[in-house]
Amino acid sequence: MMKYPLVIFDWDGTLMDSVARIVSSMQAAALECCQAIPSAPAVRDIIGLSLHKAFPILFGALTEQEEAALLAAYRRHYIELNQTPSPLFAGAAEMIKSLHQDGYRLAVATGKQRVGLDRVLADTRLGGYFHALRGADQALSKPNPLMLEQILTELNLSPADAVMVGDSSYDLAMAEAIGMDRIGVTYGVHDSAKLCQHTPVALIDDIRHLRDWL
Repeated sequence: MMKYPLVIFDWDGTLMDSVARIVSSMQAAALECCQAIPSAPAVRDIIGLSLHKAFPILFGALTEQEEAALLAAYRRHYIELNQTPSPLFAGAAEMIKSLHQDGYRLAVATGKQRVGLDRVLADTRLGGYFHALRGADQALSKPNPLMLEQILTELNLSPADAVMVGDSSYDLAMAEAIGMDRIGVTYGVHDSAKLCQHTPVALIDDIRHLRDWL
């Protein structure tokens, strides 16, 4: 009998190796919009938050026009101009397919907007394996747990029925807020020490190890 009928994944830094592309796109957007260019560690640290919440951390107070310009520039660089590869992590697709075949219900809770999530799910051909999806524009930003609560309501499950898998403290704090078990992956944006502040039930160094742990 499976302990967790539902496995909820973060996307960037957990299933997809997109951190370098996010960092370079954010820096390019800042340059284009005449904002101070944030350091790579600063951008890495906000990955997982919605852009609306991340921008003030990176750039300070912005006018509505400045925020809109940064958002448009970031999206253009990330989607159209940036050639930095952002593949799935080795074994991630096979692991998702295997869990689905084993009868797990799967979901994604991401800092991406829903249109961006839909795009990468189409590109990776993984969309059909997930039973529920939430993007940053469909709920409050992590670490607020609203997107997890929405997923649980949609699938008629409780926090005890699910586990959250993510690479950032925002992912784990979101699950912790509603008493959901959580697993940290150590190859993403936040290190083991930061992840351990949110008492994960496990830390894994390779996404391919998740199925065996479950």
